[in-house]
Order: sequence, then structure tokens, then C-alpha cells
Amino acid sequence: MKNDHIVRAMAADGQLRLFAATTRELVEEARSIHNTSPVATAALGRLLTAGSMMGCMMKGDRDKLTLQIECGGPIGGITVTADSQANVKGYVNHPEVMLPPNDKGKLDVSGALGPGFLNVIRDIGMKEPYNGRIHLVSGEIAEDLTYYYAISEQIPSSVGLGVLMERDNHVRQAGGFIIQVMPFAREEVIDGLEERLKGIRSVTSFLEEGKTPEDMIEVLAGEFGIEILDTIPTQYFCDCSREKVSRAVASIGRKDLQEMADSGEPIEVNCQFCGSHYQFGTEDLKAMLR
Repeated sequence: MKNDHIVRAMAADGQLRLFAATTRELVEEARSIHNTSPVATAALGRLLTAGSMMGCMMKGDRDKLTLQIECGGPIGGITVTADSQANVKGYVNHPEVMLPPNDKGKLDVSGALGPGFLNVIRDIGMKEPYNGRIHLVSGEIAEDLTYYYAISEQIPSSVGLGVLMERDNHVRQAGGFIIQVMPFAREEVIDGLEERLKGIRSVTSFLEEGKTPEDMIEVLAGEFGIEILDTIPTQYFCDCSREKVSRAVASIGRKDLQEMADSGEPIEVNCQFCGSHYQFGTEDLKAMLR
């Protein structure tokens, strides 16, 4: 039985929308696939956790969300994609990056990212995907997403994300929350929520105390009256297949395909998200040309 899940809830008669998640297993799976260093695991794990919650906010079965960080720091960038069923996958450009702890003694995610941009791309079946882009404000990811919601979507939000590592580099805890304030929220609800948030230490300290996402929501907004809407399982899942990769290879253009076929050498394509290898021989390449 997988324990990773997201709880979706409302509070204060719909004035607040809440999501809380525990994601240790999916972040550990990502660490194991990509062999990430502790700081790369923390960065990727935070973005995967955010992606899983933001994915399940989408309505359509085929909707896709991509969170992409382009940055100047040693990690080189992070890409995460999610669907509306909270299946999520991702990779970092430099999984091996190692940095000393920051001045608080924590993993230096901000230092690994450096200056850069966060892109949020939603493909919801329209002609063009929706693309929001902001400068990274802190590189800690949760603050950057809080800023993204305020600037790009005009939804006052609070995002908390955390990944705690074991000494042997396995993931000990991972999870997060997103609270969104609806446009009709009353002043006293907003003030009360801000007071609550000041007392929150960190997501991983909640999880270390054995608290569930349900407990997290209770701590964040219990005084406003909570209505739990549903519980959504979330997992690291890559939907690559030989057929999809073959279509991608075929799309590179006739001239390049012809050259590859003429070389007589098979080509190998590796999936960046899950590490699967796909080999195509000259006969495969000729079939694509036909």
C-alpha cells in the first residue's frame, strides 16, 4: 500500500482552498532513478511535490502541467511534469551537484539554483498552452511559487514544501501544502490565516511528528471549519513507451533520419524522466522514412 497522497479541502465556507501532501515515496523513487545528490534530491523533491498538488487542481483527464526552472546555478535547471491524476515525474540537469549547507545548516537549494526563472506551462487542450513566467525570488521553490500565484494568477497563496534526508542519502520525509485565498474571502479570515502561518515551522517538522496531510490542514486552518473534499493518491510515474519515443525520433526530419539509416548504426534514445533505454536499428529507421 502506497502512503503518498494529497488531501484537498476547503475552509471558512469556501473562502480558503487547501491542498496538503505527503510524498516521501515518490521523491525517494526520483532519487533512486536519477541518483541525485542530497541537495539535488531536495530541489527536485520540492518541485515534484508542488507539481503533484498543482496537477490535481486541473480538471481535464488529458490536462498536463509542466514546471520548469531555468537557472544559472550549478544544478543547471529542473523539469517536472504532472497530470490531473497527480502522476508526476521530473529530472534535474546536474543530479551530482554537491554544496556545503547554507547558513541555517540546511541543504542549500537556493545556492544550487542561483538566479533564474520559473515557467508554469498548462496544456489544457486549448490551441496554445498557458505559460506563466516569473523571476526566481529566493530559489527556495516554495516562495517562488507563492510569488508566481500572486503575480501570474492573482491568487493570494501560501506554499510550503519540504524534503528531509537521512544520513545515508535516502529520503526521510517529503511533503507540502498550498493554501489559496478566494477573491471573496473576508478580512478577518485572511488576518487569521496570516497569524496561523507565522507559527508554522516547516513541513518536514510536521511530518517528523507523525502528522498526516489531514493533520496539516487542521493545524493550518482548523479554526475556520474544514471540509475535506477528497484524498488523491500520488506517485512517480513515467508514461514513456517505445511507440512515443519512435514518434519523437521520426519527427526530427527526413534528412537527419536518412543520415542515421545510411550510417548502418543503431541509435539509442534514453528517457530523461525514468532512464528507460530504447534502441532503433537501421530497419526501424527505414520504416520511419517510409
